[in-house]
Amino acid sequence: MKRLLAVVLAALFISGACFGASPEKKAKIAANNWLELVDGKNYAKSYDDAASFFKVVVKKDDWINTLTGLRSTLRGVVSRQLISEKYEEKMPGAPDGEYVIIKYKTKFEKKEAAEEVVVPMLDTDGKWRVSGYYVK
Repeated sequence: MKRLLAVVLAALFISGACFGASPEKKAKIAANNWLELVDGKNYAKSYDDAASFFKVVVKKDDWINTLTGLRSTLRGVVSRQLISEKYEEKMPGAPDGEYVIIKYKTKFEKKEAAEEVVVPMLDTDGKWRVSGYYVK
């Protein structure tokens, strides 16, 4: 009985930790999972997993072509380090909602000092999904 109680309490703690996570933490998880797709050159899947707002603004073929060109110029990621994360409820040119602007210091094979910006948003289905991405 004690073992069962321990298992139930552990499950409740783990699920509570996930549900109680901050928007920034949930957004970072979404961003990191999405970046894995991009880093793996799975651009079509990165589009499919993006926020619904993103898909309204960007066509899938345009996205694939843009990332193919960008990443072929930059080449692979050597390292990526989190610089900052900032929660926002308003973004220029986007509907009001919940956004987290995440910045990374990224070293690519062909660009030593780059900054990647990934902007996950809380999508209409209640999941955090990437709504914007660019490299400076």
